[in-house]
Amino acid sequence: MFELKVVSHFAAAHQLKMVAKKCENLHGHNWKIEICVAGETLNDAGVLVDFGELKQHVSEIITRLDHKFLNELDYFDDDNPPSSENIAYYIANSLETKLRNSKIKVVRVTAWESEDACATYILS
Repeated sequence: MFELKVVSHFAAAHQLKMVAKKCENLHGHNWKIEICVAGETLNDAGVLVDFGELKQHVSEIITRLDHKFLNELDYFDDDNPPSSENIAYYIANSLETKLRNSKIKVVRVTAWESEDACATYILS
C-alpha cells in the first residue's frame, strides 16, 4: 500500500453553539488541512497519482471554504455545524467524490484549527 499526503490552508470564520462560551462568539481560524490518500498500485510513471492532480482537486474544495463564514454555507447547518470535525468530514467526502472510479482512496483528513488542536476524520 502506498500513501500520499498533501497539505493545504484556508482562512474562514465560524460560530459554534453549545460549546465553550468563547467558541460561541463569531471567530475565525487559519486552518491547516492534511489530506492522505492511498492505493495499492503505481501508474506507468511510477507514482500513485500526480501530486499536481491531487492538489488541483483539493484546491477546488478548499476554494469553497476559503474566506467564508462557514455557517452560511449550504453544507453546514444547526445539525451539521462547521466544527473542525465536520470540516474534515466535508473535505474527505468531497475529495472521495472527485476521485470516484480512481485507484486511490481518501484515507484520512485532518483539520488543524490552531497549532495545537486538530480533528481527524478517518475513512473506513
